[in-house]
Amino acid sequence: MESVLADCSASISELKKNPSALIELSDGEPIAILNHNRPTAYLIPAKTYEAMLEKIEGYQLGLIIKDRQSEKISAVEVTLDEL
Repeated sequence: MESVLADCSASISELKKNPSALIELSDGEPIAILNHNRPTAYLIPAKTYEAMLEKIEGYQLGLIIKDRQSEKISAVEVTLDEL
């Protein structure tokens, strides 16, 4: 059996009937969309999705910064006049 990673769930039939009502009821939380009692998708409001993307982007930038900090050892210091 698959885990449902949301506190709320709805069937695909319920989603088809009134998607706006489901989004309103979710209060920003994900809703597992079930097909034959198995999760097939997760419905999240746009603000929640945008916040997730911002966090992912921040995490990825942090990884880039961490990688580049190790390159400081081979950096060559120059002045603006030398450029």
